[in-house]
Amino acid sequence: MKLAVTGKGGVGKTTVAVLLARYLADQGRRVILIDADPDANTAITLGLDPACQPEPISELKDLIAERTGAKGTGGEFFTLNPRVDDIPERYSVDVGGIKLLRMGRLAKGGAGCFCPENAFLKNLLAYLIFQQDQVVILDMEPGVEHLGRGTAQGVDRMLVVVEPGQRSIQTAFAIKGYAADIGIHNIGIVVNKFRSEAELRSIESRLDGLPVLGRFPYDEAVAAADLRGTCPYTGAEAQKERVREMLAAIAAAR
Repeated sequence: MKLAVTGKGGVGKTTVAVLLARYLADQGRRVILIDADPDANTAITLGLDPACQPEPISELKDLIAERTGAKGTGGEFFTLNPRVDDIPERYSVDVGGIKLLRMGRLAKGGAGCFCPENAFLKNLLAYLIFQQDQVVILDMEPGVEHLGRGTAQGVDRMLVVVEPGQRSIQTAFAIKGYAADIGIHNIGIVVNKFRSEAELRSIESRLDGLPVLGRFPYDEAVAAADLRGTCPYTGAEAQKERVREMLAAIAAAR
């Protein structure tokens, strides 16, 4: 299972990614959680001390130059298929059975911008996504810019998190459109932070047929965990049931 989690900033996409990762790791699955958001708060959401965050892959300048062949060439010529198989083990941090990798900041400029760092990161993501014996969850940066770089191509499902409010729903539609442009059609919605069934139904009615694969009501325990800087996965049966339902819906939609 390879999943990318995205959405407008502030909707709770990192919380959803961490809930998935923590639940699956507790079920004995091998999980790699990739922080692909330059703001890099996945580690904090997992409850990891900020000082213990993994080193951003994009900042391994000497290694990237060596692996891509850009070193000594002025950067004009480099391989698009650098060796990356040792990177997950060398540069991940284990957090309670979850291997956390941090991508770091990609170069700006959309699809037209390609450089050794972006080539290295895209090849690393492709390597991880096509490994068959592990779960990979990408916590993407907010919005749609990352889709211009194709960093989520190959995932089984892209989960777009929305919250009550029209802006996050409009972002979901924008993500759907940009994703289709690069060949990603397997989009699903996760509705987060709704406070009533009526509010949930109102959101679902505005999604124009986009499938809802997950539903997480507003939870005071999750909000309190955010304030404390601790992991929002409480292990409560109701929370686990929400994750189980989402995973079942994702499996049924494949």
